Order: sequence, then structure tokens, then C-alpha cells
Amino acid sequence: MNVSRRKIECKDSFNCIRELQIDNKTYHYFDLKIAEENGLKGLSTLPHATKILIENLLRHEDGVGVTKDIIIATIDDMMQGVGSQEIRFLPARVLMQDFTGVPAVVDLAAMRDAMQKKGYNAQKVNPMIPVDLVIDHSLMVDFYAQSDAFEKNTAIEYKRNKERYTFLRWGADAFNNLRVVPPGVGICHQVNLEYLSRVVWQDEVTLNGKDVCLVYPDTLIGTDSHTTMVNGLAVLGWGVGGIEAEAAMLGQPLSMLVPKVVGFELKGALAEGVTATDLVLRVTEMLRQKGVVGKFVEFFGEGVANLGLEDRATIGNMAPEYGATCGFFSVDDTCIAYLKNTGRDGALCQLVEEYSRAVGLSTLSEEKRIFTDMVTLDLADVTASLAGPKRPQDRIVLHDVPSKFADSLVKEFNVKQPSTSIAVSNKEYSINNGSVVIAAITSCTNTSNPNVMIAAGLLAQKAHEKGLSPQPWVKTSLAPGSQVVSDYLKASGLQTALDMMGFNVVGYGCTTCIGNSGPLDDDIVEAIRQGDLVAAAVLSGNRNFEGRINPHVRANFLASPPLVVAYAIAGRIDIDFQTTPLGMDAHNNPVYLRDIWPRNEDIQRTKAQAFSPNMYADSYARSIQGDEKWKAIETENSVTYPWSDVSTYIRKSPFLELPHKPYDDIIDARIIATFGDSITTDHISPAGAIKSESPAGEYLKSFQISHKEFNSYGARRGNHNVMLRGTFANIRLKNKIVEGKEGGYTMIYPENKEVSIFEAAEHYGKDDIPLVVFAAKEYGTGSSRDWAAKGTRLLGIRAVIAESFERIHRTNLVGMGVVPFVFDEGWTLEKAAIQGSEIISINGMANIQPGMKMHVGVQYANGTRKEIPIICRIDTIDELKYYKAGGILPYVLDGIAQAQQ
Repeated sequence: MNVSRRKIECKDSFNCIRELQIDNKTYHYFDLKIAEENGLKGLSTLPHATKILIENLLRHEDGVGVTKDIIIATIDDMMQGVGSQEIRFLPARVLMQDFTGVPAVVDLAAMRDAMQKKGYNAQKVNPMIPVDLVIDHSLMVDFYAQSDAFEKNTAIEYKRNKERYTFLRWGADAFNNLRVVPPGVGICHQVNLEYLSRVVWQDEVTLNGKDVCLVYPDTLIGTDSHTTMVNGLAVLGWGVGGIEAEAAMLGQPLSMLVPKVVGFELKGALAEGVTATDLVLRVTEMLRQKGVVGKFVEFFGEGVANLGLEDRATIGNMAPEYGATCGFFSVDDTCIAYLKNTGRDGALCQLVEEYSRAVGLSTLSEEKRIFTDMVTLDLADVTASLAGPKRPQDRIVLHDVPSKFADSLVKEFNVKQPSTSIAVSNKEYSINNGSVVIAAITSCTNTSNPNVMIAAGLLAQKAHEKGLSPQPWVKTSLAPGSQVVSDYLKASGLQTALDMMGFNVVGYGCTTCIGNSGPLDDDIVEAIRQGDLVAAAVLSGNRNFEGRINPHVRANFLASPPLVVAYAIAGRIDIDFQTTPLGMDAHNNPVYLRDIWPRNEDIQRTKAQAFSPNMYADSYARSIQGDEKWKAIETENSVTYPWSDVSTYIRKSPFLELPHKPYDDIIDARIIATFGDSITTDHISPAGAIKSESPAGEYLKSFQISHKEFNSYGARRGNHNVMLRGTFANIRLKNKIVEGKEGGYTMIYPENKEVSIFEAAEHYGKDDIPLVVFAAKEYGTGSSRDWAAKGTRLLGIRAVIAESFERIHRTNLVGMGVVPFVFDEGWTLEKAAIQGSEIISINGMANIQPGMKMHVGVQYANGTRKEIPIICRIDTIDELKYYKAGGILPYVLDGIAQAQQ
């Protein structure tokens, strides 16, 4: 990766630039303790995560965007917990995965075309900070439970994605500061944790005219919401949409309000047999109940020392599920030990320890921290759990799963008849409601944690010894988060045991957790359809939203890896493991889960025997360059990308050419959709399979592409024509305008004609009729999918009016020039009584300001009219600039062009 020396001019109003000498090398840094002595009173009492934000401001004090007064006001805001001060944040680096990374690189390539068209130097369009793009989302589980599953899935992956991979290889060569990590290395968050992260960043810069080695906290943003996993390693980072990431890559600061910080005190230690997965499901439940959307969460207390680094990373990973911006842990002995054990350079480890202690970012020199609010958990109170059937925060204690599932059949899935077994054609078994048809050890959340992975292997080993095996209707898979996992599972002999239980390695990627579960057996699908069954999936992931895992599986449960193996053996979700055996051994004795559950001491002993000092370094040295298939990809050496008019994967993005009239009021708009609570980005921009009889499917068939070659929405994110047609196309979407029907449908008014949402947008677009969306609470939860906002913009939607937004999607909407509004206090979607046939108007758009109170005029079908109070959720001045420019991309392009004039 080519990283050029940067020039930094800093006012240093608090005279806090100091030198740190380690082994004859001099480092320069901004000393927070000196800054406090020189005017930033109370800085030492702040949570460590917010101290990092202050350091970022001190380092970027330019007297314009960041001033002395702003820094003082920020400290005051943090001390009072108000959350009203606008600040800028410039991360050290950006992390991307390929689903979100491909469209980001497409946008960068389109910006080069636009620059060239304007007569400027296109090569000036480059990331200005390091960007790592890890290809991990393209792997699908086509083959499983066989010894050559990995090789076969990899071959199909390259065949399906050749065009995308060629494009990314071109991007890696064409752009400075962009590194592409090839397929098969691992999941981006685990690669980030084990290999990319430094905790303390080093930068050779020219600081105020002097060439120095500047050190500061390693920070990042990522185009995947689970970027927060690295918070467990004391690296501050969180997920953003690709739109924000592109702006950061091009030197634009993230604009944000000072976050409130909830302190989460951990006490005690986990009980025997309780896993980090069980812990994080409890934490998710607690924090969702607390309400931490848009806030930082910082973990502290004596219980932290009883958690391994990987356990902390598991908790940090699921910050999006509990709604927080991040879930942060501080530097301590465990953090330093992890850096050493994963093969980081000894000099880096020493720098992390000494720098963190010097600036007060380490518990090694602990000072009292003051939080906005507090939560406490005794680790000893955590019990074995699952979460489901539709949301990660809906925790179920393990022994309550049968009764809770029975309730959900009635309340969640509207099953009115008693369960009926359906015989599976050509097989000697039947399935019914609650049959587990997918059992997947997958996702960064748990595959990064050797404790739970070894536990799964030990359970599989004991189960095999007892003569147990998975039920034949269960699709089993193991997708490790990095090749290191395979190394220690092989070294311990546990991979052989997992193979015996059908958990052969299918590849190194996210797979089932992001909807890449691959097809179920046709006979299984037919049985599900015949009985209208509520089949179940059990996965060690972080997301279980409806319609995400597999289109034929309606009940999805999150569980620890050893429980995934247990449910594969049981074959059904409604088993009480305490009273019902998993099966019978060779002597016809019942075998219960407790009989094969591994003890903590066995896990730790196996872990100690399996790991070697050089395992991480050797694994990444071997894998990071890619396999022979990757090395064989040929690309064109060009400044701009050679777009193809017949490509169905990569198309030049249109976002720099869209008409934008930010000063025009929204007059006589139509409502294209009205949604209830918890509409996710999966609902808005699905990443799963593309239905044949859908707008996107019809588009692909027009290119003579067969259904089996459709691939997925996620894989085709580089083609706006596919993604536009896939917006609001989720099969489980419930648009209240077509009450009682699932899928991407709406009504055209005044014709009262039911059509797809895409068709309706085309219909209204022909007459330049603006569109709006109404929604209830938590609109846009889930993954940080920029296409949820991009597709919204391309459909012609100018505003989304909701009771509340999830953080990332709200920001993405603004970044695409779509205004998010929330109902003012006292108003809800239900009170507004929106049916879908109303005509909507919003005046005053020319004078719109952050947080401005406005009104939406609603003309009902019966002729009455209401003025409903709403609040503009453009939150900062920088966001307002983006909106007025038509989005972040045109705003940044104008800045680059002006710099060349």
C-alpha cells in the first residue's frame, strides 16, 4: 500500500505536543495530561473512548473546522453529558468488505471519470488515508458436509465473481492507499483484529514544518456495522455507510454530535459452561432495554480482567445489535498480551504499553472515569441462551426455548393449526414446525474466539465418541473467520471431529450470517412449502432478521458454536436439553447435552496445546497474498476504469449526475411505503437471493442470464440497475399500504393499482411526482448498507418521516441528499393515521437547518388536512452542506476540482 507523507499544520493551543523516547527512537504525540494542565479541565475523568475523540481534535486543530473554543466546548459537553456540541472526527484508516467496498470503489472510479470530464487530473482522486478492503462476503455455501467443500465453493466463488474481483484488482493497482485482501483469508473484522490493527498508529508526517514520527490512537471507520469488534482491542472504530466512508477516504471529517457514554460495569466471572456468546446475548438484551442508540458504551470493572481479549471482541462486535455506536474496552495487560500472542512486532507492543500509559488511555494507570449513565452485570449471573426467532436482542434462556418457540408460532408466525409432520420426498424422514434445517458455525462474532470454537470441536468429538450424528435434514457448515482457526483446530485434532459431525470447512467468509447460506435441498424446500412450515436455522452469528438467513427459513436463532453442533444433532429447535436426550449411545443409554458439554479446563488445556508462538504470523504470511486463482487475475493498467455497457456486475454509478433541487419544497408528494417498527436495512436493501419474478430478476433475464447465475444482491452491488430494482424488495417486507401482504409491493394512487415498489417509483417518476416514506420506530436498523440509502434516492424518495432512526441509516440518507424527519413529541405514525393514499407537502426546504422544527402537510382521501409537526434530522452543519450539494460525493468532487483551479 502506497502511503505518502502528510503535512499537518496544528495550532496546538494547549501546548501539549511532547516527545516519547523508546529504544533510541523519538515519537511525537499529543499529551492529554499536559492538555488538561493547560486548560482542558476534567479531561482525565472522561471515559477513555471520549479521550480518544479529544486527542483527535487536538491533533486536527486548524483554527477553522477545529478551534480552541470548540475543543473547550467539547470538554464541557462531555462533562455535562449534554450531547449537543458538533465535532469532527478524522479516523486513521478505513476498513471495507467487498459487498460495501465494491460500490465505494465504483464511486471512486466514477469520480475519476467526472474529473476527467471537467478537464482536471483524474489521478488526484485517491484515498487520502489507508484503506483495507477484505473480500469476505462473496462466499456461498453450495457444498457442505464433504471433505472437498472448501475447494468446490472456492471454485464457484471465483467463477461467479470474476468480474468483481477483476475490478477490485484494478482498483488496488489504480488507487493509492488502497489494499485489497484476497478471498479466502478471512472475515474482515477478524483479519482486522488479528492482523491489521495496531492500537497505536504511527505516521511519518511533517508536523508544523518538522519531519517527525507522530503516534496517536489507532482509529477507524468501516463499511460494515460490526467494525466495532475491534473495540475489544482498545481500537476505537464503528460502522458507517459506504457513503461516509468514501468521504473519509477523500479527507472529509465525519461530523457528529458529542456522544453520551454509558459505563457498563462487569463484576465477577462467568460460571462453568457459560460462553462468551451467552454473555453477549445478555449484554445485548440489557442495553437494548436501556436504550443506547447513538451512544458509546465503555466496559470497565474487575470483571473485565476475567475476560479474554477474544471474549471482549465478541462483546464489541455486537454493538450494532445493542444499538450503540461502539462497545469499547481499554488497554490493559490482556490487550498487550494479545498483541504479542498474535505475532505483532515487539517494538509495537512496547509502544502501545508506554504511550497508552503516558496519555491516560490504559487501565495500567487507571483513573476514575465519569459516565453519562451506568449499567452493571455480575458475570456469574449469565446463563446459557439463544436469541430469536427474528431479532438478536430477543434472548431466550436455553431451557425456555421450547415454550418460547411454541408461543412464537402463534404470535410471530400466525400458525393456527397444530404441528403436522411432512414427509420429505425421496427421503426416509419427515420435518415439521421447528425442524432445524440449517446449523452454521459462521460469522466474525464467534469464529474469532478460540474458546467457543474449541468448545464446539470438543463437543463434536465427545458426540462422535457417543455415536451421535446430525439429523439428515440439517445443512451443516463451518466457515472460520481466518485461516488461523483452521490451524489450531487441525493442531488439536478437533477439525477431524467436526468433519465427522458434518461441520467441514466450507470456506473463509461470512456465509450464513449475511444470507449466503446457499440453497436447501429441493425436497426439503418442497416439504416446507407443502406444510407451510416454520423451519429453523441455528447459527453462531449476530444477525437473524426475517428473510435474511434463507428465504425458506422463517425462525432464526443465534447461539454459541457448541450449541450449533448440539442443535444439528437434535434436529429441532423445540428440544429441552435438560430432560430430553440428544440420542442413544452404543449401549442404548441416553446421551444428554450435559454429558458431552466441554469443561472450561478442557477448553483451556486444548487451547494451550494447540497454539504455537508463530501461528498468527505464519498464517497471514501464507494467506495475505492470495491463492493462485487470485494471482492469475489480469487487469488493465489505466487511470480510469473501462466500463462495459453489457456488464451486469459493474456499472458506472449515476450519483454525480443526479438532478438535485434542495431548495424546492416537497409539494403534492405520494407515499410509496408506510412501515411499522424495526424496518431493517435488510428489508430496504436485501443482500440475499434474487427472485426470478422480481424487477431485478427480470432485468437480469433481459441479459439472458439464467436464474442459477443470478448470484445475490450483495454480489451485484456494483450495478445500480440491479440494486435500484432490489430496493424494498425483501420477501418479508410489510408495507402497510398493502396490508396483509409480504414483499416489495405498494399501491399507485389515484388508480388504486397494486404494483411493485420499483414499478410505482417509475410510474410517479414519469410525472416528476416526489415520493416520501413513513415509518414507526427504529427505521434502518441492522447492517450499514449504503444501498439502503442509495436505492432510496434513485427511487425518487425525497424524505423519510419516522418515529426514530438507527444511527447509520439516518446518516446515509443525508449523505445521499434524502432528508430524514422524525415526528415531534406527542406524535406517532399511528396518531398521524397515514393510510398511503394521502398527498404530502413539506414547505420551508429552502431554509432548512439542523434540528429545525417544521410541518408536514397531510391531505387525506376524505378531503381533510392536517399539519403534523416534524423535526429535521440533519444533525450538523457539515451534514447540511452535504445535503445542499446533493450528497457527499458531489460535495467532495467539487472540493477536489476547486483545489486544482
